[in-house]
Amino acid sequence: MNGTATIKKFTAFASSWSAALKKIATPLWRVLTFSLADESIYPDKTLAASLEKGTLSAAYGTRLLSQIKIQGFKEYSFEEDRYPQPDVFASSLALAINDLGAARASVSLSIPKEWAIINTTEFPITVKENLSDVISYELDRITPFSSQDAFYDFKVLGENAGKITVLVVAAKAEFVRPYIDELKEKGITVSRVTVNLAGFETLCRYIDGKADQIFVEMRKGDYEGALFQNGLITGAFSGSFSAEDERSKINALMEEITPLMDTLKNRGKTPQIMMYLKDSNPVLKELLKLQTNQPVRILNETDIKISLPDRGKVISYAAIGGVVDSLWQKANGLNLLGKGSHKMLNPPKGFTVILIILILAMWILYFVAPLRIEEKKLEEIDRQITARKEEVRKVEALKKEIESLNDEVSTINNFKENRPMSLNILKELTTVLPKNTWLSRARITQTNVELEGYAASATGLLPKLEASPLFKKAEFSSPTFRDARMNADRFNMKMEIEGIKKDERKKEEGTDEDEEE
Repeated sequence: MNGTATIKKFTAFASSWSAALKKIATPLWRVLTFSLADESIYPDKTLAASLEKGTLSAAYGTRLLSQIKIQGFKEYSFEEDRYPQPDVFASSLALAINDLGAARASVSLSIPKEWAIINTTEFPITVKENLSDVISYELDRITPFSSQDAFYDFKVLGENAGKITVLVVAAKAEFVRPYIDELKEKGITVSRVTVNLAGFETLCRYIDGKADQIFVEMRKGDYEGALFQNGLITGAFSGSFSAEDERSKINALMEEITPLMDTLKNRGKTPQIMMYLKDSNPVLKELLKLQTNQPVRILNETDIKISLPDRGKVISYAAIGGVVDSLWQKANGLNLLGKGSHKMLNPPKGFTVILIILILAMWILYFVAPLRIEEKKLEEIDRQITARKEEVRKVEALKKEIESLNDEVSTINNFKENRPMSLNILKELTTVLPKNTWLSRARITQTNVELEGYAASATGLLPKLEASPLFKKAEFSSPTFRDARMNADRFNMKMEIEGIKKDERKKEEGTDEDEEE
C-alpha cells in the first residue's frame, strides 16, 4: 500500500515537473526558431481577383504586424449571367491593378465553385508520408480529372481507425489556364488560384473566430454554399431556384442545409448559418430563421473587422475573402496551382543550434568562472590569516579597547546632550526675560529651574518661558504680589528643563524627597 502511494506521488511529481518544463521550453523554442520572415511581423500585400458571373471583383490588401487592411477595391460588370472572356478579364484586372497602385502585389485568383470539384476521400494511414504522390496518382478516381488536366490541392481533415480523411479540390485546367495566360501577357503573374468558397470560409472565421459554420450565398436565380469545419470545406452544394417566390427558395435551401445541420448536431455543436445576399431581401432571412430554428447572420450586415477605405460603398466579399485568405496567418487556404505540393517551412535550425551552444557556454562561464575566482580568493585569504594570526590577536585587543573608549565617549556625550549646561540656561533666561525684569535668586538643578525676582507684569513671563526651547511647564510656585516700593510684581516660579529623561527626573525627585526627610 505504501509502495503504491509512493509511486503515485512520484508520478504526480514527475507529471507536474514535465508540464512546468514544457511551459517554459515551448515559448523559448519559439523564440529560438523565430524567423524574421514570420507572418506576424513580415509585411505583405496581395491583390485578390474574384471571377463571378457578370462581374470581376478586385481587392487590394496589405498586412503589417498581423494587421490586415483593405487599401481599395474595384468591381467591373460584364454581360449578365456569363463569365467574362479571358482577354476582357485580363484587361479589366490590369486596369484595376493600375488604379489601386498594386503593381508589386502578389495576385490571387478566386474561381467560382461550379468550376471546381470538392470531394472527400479516405486513404490508409500508411500513405501519409507520400500523400501528395498518392493523390496525384488517384486524382482521376477521386474527381473526373487526371492530374495532368487539372489544377488541384488537398487538405487533411483527420485521422481515425487507421484511415486518413482528405479534402480534395480540383478544377479543370482548360477553364482556368486561358485566364492565367492572358494575365501573363499583360505582365501579371498569378501566384495563387483558389475557390471563392475558401475565401468566404476564411472571412467568416476571421469575423467571429468560429471554425464550424454553414455558409449560403443567394443570388437572383441560383445559390451555392458549404459546410465549414475546422477551417476547411467539408461539404459544398449549389443549384438554381425553380420558382421566384421566397417560400420555394427557402424550401430548396432547406433540402441542402438540413443534412449539414445534422452533421454539426451529431458532433455536439450548434449550427450557425451565415448568409450572403447578393440581392438584399430581409424576408429570406426571417423565413430561414423560422425553418431552421437556428441563428442566422447576414454577411452584408456584419462588421468584418477589417479596415476599409470606404465603409459606405458596396464591396465584394468574395474578393475581400481572397485577401484575408492570402494574408491571414491562421488561414488554411488552398492553392490549386501547386497541384498538391506543400512546402514545409523548416525553422532555422542551424542558427538555433549555434545560439543554444553559445547560451550553454555562457551559462558554464557564468556559473564556473565566479566559483573558481572565489576559491582562489578564499585560498589567499586563508594564507594571509595563517601568516598574520599574531597581528589579528593584537587587532582584536585594539578593537575591544576602542569599543570600551567609544562607550565612555558615548556616555559623556549623552550626559552632555541630555543635561543643558547652567551657562546655556542663564544665557537663555537673559534672552527670554524682558529688560525690566530682574532676578534676586535663581536655582538650577538637573531637571528644574526656580526663579525669584521682580517684573513689571509677572503673568507676562509665563508665555515667554513656555516659548523657549529649553523650558516647559512654567508656573508660579507661590502667589505674586505687588511691591509698591519697587513698583513691580514680586514672583516665585519654577519650570522644567526640556529634554530631560524620565528616569533621571524620577531619580532627582527621589533625591529631593530624601533630602526633605
